[in-house]
Amino acid sequence: MTLLRNPFILFTIFIIIIMSFSSCYSIKFLDDDHNINNLEGEFGNDFHFKAYPSNYFNTILDHEKNNNIKKNLEIISRFQRYNNMEKLNEEEDQAKVTTINVDSFGAKGDGSIDDTNAFQKAWKEACSSSHVVSFVVSQNKKYLLKPIKFYGPCKSSITMQIYGTLLASDDTSDYKKDSRHWLIFDSVQKLVVGGAGVINGNGKIWWQHSCKINKKLPCKVAPTALTFYKCNNLKVKDLKIENAQQIHLLIEKCVGVEVTKLVVTSPENSPNTDGIHITNTQNIQISDSTIGTGDDCISIVDGSQKVLATGITCGPGHGISIGSLGGGNSEAHVSDIHVNGAKLFGTTNGLRIKTWPGGFGSASNIKYQNVVMNNVKNPIIIDQNYCDQADGPCKAETDSAIEVKNVIYQNIKGTSATNDAINIKCSKKFPCEGILMENVKLLGGNGETPNAIWGNINNLTCKNVLPECQKNSKIV
Repeated sequence: MTLLRNPFILFTIFIIIIMSFSSCYSIKFLDDDHNINNLEGEFGNDFHFKAYPSNYFNTILDHEKNNNIKKNLEIISRFQRYNNMEKLNEEEDQAKVTTINVDSFGAKGDGSIDDTNAFQKAWKEACSSSHVVSFVVSQNKKYLLKPIKFYGPCKSSITMQIYGTLLASDDTSDYKKDSRHWLIFDSVQKLVVGGAGVINGNGKIWWQHSCKINKKLPCKVAPTALTFYKCNNLKVKDLKIENAQQIHLLIEKCVGVEVTKLVVTSPENSPNTDGIHITNTQNIQISDSTIGTGDDCISIVDGSQKVLATGITCGPGHGISIGSLGGGNSEAHVSDIHVNGAKLFGTTNGLRIKTWPGGFGSASNIKYQNVVMNNVKNPIIIDQNYCDQADGPCKAETDSAIEVKNVIYQNIKGTSATNDAINIKCSKKFPCEGILMENVKLLGGNGETPNAIWGNINNLTCKNVLPECQKNSKIV
C-alpha cells in the first residue's frame, strides 16, 4: 500500500498496464495473412507459421510479458529504496546542521550596546564546527557593530542568515586599526550570506568629512561596508545594503560568485559610494538587483574576468563602469564582461569605460545588450583620458594607455540628458579597436536627435544606429 501512495509509482504502473495492453493487441498480427507473409519474408521461405501449435506464440508472449512485469516491479522497488535512502540522507544532513544564533552569545540587538564581541564569539564557534552551520542574526533587532573580520578557512560551509539589521559604529576612532573595512569575510569558502535583512553602513559622518563634499579637507579613505576577500564559491543574496561609509559591497580576489536580489542604496550626493565593486575576481554573476548610490552602480576594475550582469536597475549614480583602469601609470587587465538586461534612470553616465592616461594593459571582449536608459547623461562613453581631479591635476595624453578593444553595443535605447549621446574619445597613440554598434537608438529629452563623438577608432561598425555614425557626429 505504501508503494501505491507514491504518484510516481502509480504513473509507472499505469504505463506498464498500457504497454501490456498494447502487447496483447499486437498478437493479432499472427492471424493476419499479410503479417504472416512479412514473417516469412523476414525468416525465409523455410518459415511456416501454420506448422506451429495455435497457442505456441501466445505461450511465449505470456512468458515474456510476465518477465517484463517482474523486471518493471524490480525497477519500481529499487527506485522506492533509492527514494527512501535519499530521504534518510536529507534527514541526516538536516540533523547535522548546527544553528548558531548571535543572541546566544550575548548580543542584545538594541542598536546602542556594542555587539561586536558577541558576533566574534559566535563566528569562532561557527567556523570551528564540523557540521554545516546556520549563523542566525535575529529579526526585528538592530546590532551595533565595530569593524569585524570573519576569518576562514572554516571546517564546514556556513550560511549567514541576516534577518535583522547590522548597524555600523559611526565613531571614526573605532576604525583606527583598519580604516578601509567595516565587515570583512576573509578566505571563507562555500559561504552563503542572505536573509532579507539590512546592512547599514551609517555613513553620514564619513560623507561630511569627504574632500568631495568639503574641498578644503584632505582626501582620505573611508571603510567599505561589506567585503568578501578570497572567498570562492560565494553566494550573496536577498539583502539590503544601505548608507555605506564608502563602497557598499566589495568583491576581491574571489572565484565563482553569485550575487542576486540585492537592494543597494545611499543618497545621490554621498561620495564614492559605489554599489558593487569588483576587483581581481573571476566568474561572477550579478542578477536581479536594484542599485542607487552616489557613485557607480557597478564598477569593474583590474583583474576581473568573466563578469555577467543581468536584470540590473541603476539610478541614481554614475552608471555601470569598467574602470577606472591604469591610475598612477599602473597595469590593468579586464576581459569578458557582459551586461545583458539593464535599466538606467537619471544617472550621470550610462555604459562607461574609463582609463587613465599613462596606464598600460587592456579592456577587451566587452558586450552591452538590451539596455534601456531614461534621461541619462553620456549614455555611451569611452574615455581613455579619464581624470578625477580630486586625485590631483589632470595629465595630458602620454605615451601609454590601456587598450580598449572588441566592444559590442546591441539593443540599446532610451533618452540622453546631454547633447552628446555617444561619446567615444580614444587615445591617438592607442586607438580603440573593433567597436560594433547594432540597434542603438538614443534620442534627446524632447525627441530630437543628439550628437555623437567618434574619436580615434579602428574598425567601427554601425548597424541601425541613431545618432548615426556619419551624420550628427563630431570626429575628434
